[in-house]
Amino acid sequence: MSTTTGKVSFGQKVAFGIGMLANQMFPAVLGIFMVVLVQDLGFPGWMWGILFFLPRVFDSITDPIMGFISDNTRSRWGRRRQYVMLGAVIMGVSFIIMWQLYRENGINYNFTYFLLWSFAFYLGLTIFSVPYVAMGYEMSNDFHERTNIMAIAQWIGQWAWVIAPWFWVIMYDQGWFESADVATRELAIYVGVVCMLFAMVPAIFIKSKSTLNEDYSPLTLKNTGKSLKEILRGFKEAFEVVPFRKLCIATFFIFNAFNTIAAFSFFIIVYYLFNGDAGAAGIWPTLFGSLGALVTTFVVIPIVARMSKTMGKKRAFVLSQGLSIVGYILLWFLFVPGKPYMFVFALPFFSFGIGSLFTLMMSMTADVLDLDELNTGKRREGIFGAIYWWMVKFGFAIAGLLSGAILSVVGFDPNAATQTEGAILGLRAFYSGLPILGTLIAIYVMRDYDVTEERSNEIRAELDKRAARPEVISPS
Repeated sequence: MSTTTGKVSFGQKVAFGIGMLANQMFPAVLGIFMVVLVQDLGFPGWMWGILFFLPRVFDSITDPIMGFISDNTRSRWGRRRQYVMLGAVIMGVSFIIMWQLYRENGINYNFTYFLLWSFAFYLGLTIFSVPYVAMGYEMSNDFHERTNIMAIAQWIGQWAWVIAPWFWVIMYDQGWFESADVATRELAIYVGVVCMLFAMVPAIFIKSKSTLNEDYSPLTLKNTGKSLKEILRGFKEAFEVVPFRKLCIATFFIFNAFNTIAAFSFFIIVYYLFNGDAGAAGIWPTLFGSLGALVTTFVVIPIVARMSKTMGKKRAFVLSQGLSIVGYILLWFLFVPGKPYMFVFALPFFSFGIGSLFTLMMSMTADVLDLDELNTGKRREGIFGAIYWWMVKFGFAIAGLLSGAILSVVGFDPNAATQTEGAILGLRAFYSGLPILGTLIAIYVMRDYDVTEERSNEIRAELDKRAARPEVISPS
């Protein structure tokens, strides 16, 4: 068993959290920069959808493979740290190169260039994120300490969503850059280097033990076929664990319904509140994302961590997601032309959805890993983490494809100075309606989730008893 017992030092939690800042900063900035492809480089909606879809499908395929490799690595550095370091480098370098797009090269060339480098970036993200997430799962076996670890990590990681929206202000201020595509080329360098350094922190500072003498499945070319079969069997076994399956499905619907419509906030604010004038919109698109992230950082995460201890993780999940539904309803009424400040009143409710999701779900996944160990005798943080994030990323791919499809269906024209009333109404309807539907499905799925604190403590006691038994050695 590789899980650390009991309490974890604050320094180790912060080191893990700095990795989370990189893990969230890359997708946060990517979501901001992606608007430039439509708004400034003229990509049609179908291209935008494909650029979201194909790299994330590739990412979802490589995740379980990386999970198997990470779980079965024999090394003096342990199972995770070397991959976190390697993935950090690939991620940072490829992100920089990916955004070196020039308008004069034309849409088709830029589309192909961006797509190919996206594959390299998401390969680096897989190599980094799968073992990184597994590190978090195995840091402690204490029911509440797991929530504390994830709460601190999410608190630090949320600063990505506070900072990233301010890139909109910089990108569209001609005092900084002559155009947004010029801005993305330069800003990508700073983001790539800084986030690469942040991603290296867990590899350098989080403790791990040598696994040179562990009895793991060999990672050789000769055993590739066997390894792939093991991956598929591990995938099947993990998904057969009912509580884990519920966590995956609930996350899929909440996170990916949100991501389908996330970029629409920029278009709604610019084209609905300010009639297509991005300059007049000023910092309001930025404030929408930044204020929401600040609310998550200083209000949602501390409240959810407290709720988890007082009412249990499942009830905290249901209540926080219910509050997010209130927020989506309010946004329908509080996007008011001429009064952009009105949407601020919806943000505290809106922020409970995504703000609570991973704090609770990652903590609950760690609890489920104990259940899996009780049933199988194996610690499979890498496989479970890979499968959980496979659901997230595959859904993210679908979300990107749906985003492009919705833009086309509602008649949004990226080359038009203003949009038709029907296009804006359609965007607003999807913006509120789709996340509400996804959240309601997730709450229904989680209604009978049964890994409570009492059940988790029973499992932990049985595992401790099993670990204390002397190993029986046969005469042979």
